[in-house]
Amino acid sequence: MRSIRMRMVGIGTAVVVAGVAGWQLLPSDQAKKDPIVVGTTDVITALDPAGAYDAGSWAIYNNVYQSLLTFRQGSTTPVPDAAKSCTFVGQKLQTYQCVMREGITFSSGRKMTAEDVKYSFDRMLKISDKLGPAPLFSMLGSVQAEGDTVTFNLKSKDATFPSKLATGAGAIVDRDQYPAGALRTENSVVGSGPYLLKEYKKDSSGRPVSASLEPNPDYKGAVTKRGLPITVRYFAEADQLSAAWQAKQVDVAHREMPPEVLAKLSPSPDLRISTSPGYDTRQLNFNLKSSSPVSKTKVREAAAALVDRAALASAVYSGTVDPLFSVIPQGFTGHSTAFFDAYPKPDPVKAKGLLKAAGEQLPVRFDLAYRKLGANGAEADQLKQQLERDGLFKVTLIAEPDWPKMQQNYAEGKYDAYTAGWLADFPDPDNFAQPLVGTGNSLHNGYSDKETDDIIRRTQEFTDRGRAADDFKSLQEKVAQDVPLIPLWQGKNYVLGNKDVSGSQYLSDGTGVWRLWELGWI
Repeated sequence: MRSIRMRMVGIGTAVVVAGVAGWQLLPSDQAKKDPIVVGTTDVITALDPAGAYDAGSWAIYNNVYQSLLTFRQGSTTPVPDAAKSCTFVGQKLQTYQCVMREGITFSSGRKMTAEDVKYSFDRMLKISDKLGPAPLFSMLGSVQAEGDTVTFNLKSKDATFPSKLATGAGAIVDRDQYPAGALRTENSVVGSGPYLLKEYKKDSSGRPVSASLEPNPDYKGAVTKRGLPITVRYFAEADQLSAAWQAKQVDVAHREMPPEVLAKLSPSPDLRISTSPGYDTRQLNFNLKSSSPVSKTKVREAAAALVDRAALASAVYSGTVDPLFSVIPQGFTGHSTAFFDAYPKPDPVKAKGLLKAAGEQLPVRFDLAYRKLGANGAEADQLKQQLERDGLFKVTLIAEPDWPKMQQNYAEGKYDAYTAGWLADFPDPDNFAQPLVGTGNSLHNGYSDKETDDIIRRTQEFTDRGRAADDFKSLQEKVAQDVPLIPLWQGKNYVLGNKDVSGSQYLSDGTGVWRLWELGWI
């Protein structure tokens, strides 16, 4: 996704807890009535779930919309939410049926039906917004609604389809409130989730400033805990979030604090630190379209032969991230080190030979865009230095302060290359496959390869995900050969909470669900 959450069977979420002695101190009665304030640098691209495929948008969708299925805390198996039950029909894994839960109503007051589910998926695929989640459902052929039953007919087998339904891409909208052929433009939400969006503020440039949420008294679904009022504050820079945290203007901070701040964190009576395993990844993505100077495979291979991940991890991120040598991160079935095998160390001699074999005149010139946020600029500077070694490349950096605009630009092929993070939507390696390197992928880089697509389809055939391990390794080898992207690093997910707030660890529990309802005053 977009920047981009995970945990696989057998891997526990590491929770580091500090300052136990101070937790029993009770805040004032007034504080108990105040909303809990959560600070983040993530951005909401669109309140309409057909128009966004990024971490900031989906974090809100988790709370204000319902999907047929969801993930319980720490689990890798989806459970019914708006559905009463869901199952594959037959052995082919190409027909999936859900029976709707009774008594669900939208915030508009209208009852949710199976027709709303069909409408939501048909609409999302019809609109097929460049920034939307349609690439996640490339296997979906048609949706039928009959009575209280929804039937999904798949073009090919997909054992991960239930997990995809449990994401923000599966959000169900009121068919009377969301137009069939265009995105809804109102700064409001009509949903049926655990929370109601009471107020959404943006600045003059259209960037989100805050979102105020209140518990939905009519919610019916998998969530059994009633939450407290929440205010989410959106910061343009990691330094601003850090300053707000230090000034105690936010009660919880999540994504992204400056690396140098995270590296210096230590136990304190006033601080709770929660970390989840490192499934937050970052890639250098290339534009493979014919007009791009990096469209030739050997040019991209040359770039891969120059990247020094260890230098990025130490010099830019203060050791808070680990070098990543594959499109599928550590901790997932089938993970390999395909890029290390192909490019074990920075090698300008090899890179020069590849460029000469490609018939390129040196230096090869291309632009590299990055979102202007936190350490991204220092990362881009470091990559520029590495790629320009021995005069092989000449890189022009483009800093983009507006994340939605940057997404639109790379979707339209306006950059030769760009960096972006990816935080997986559900706990399965498939989420690092089809959305990143499959035909029609969410990176919009023009990469389309029949062998790659065939491998991805094979990985989706098995409910026993271990049986797909060899195919995932083959996929990673193919990506290292074609180099549509270069994996850079894999990071931990940090959540900071003050001593008066409980449940902050559930904002990053490895399932892809941002559980605001778990937050409470102590």
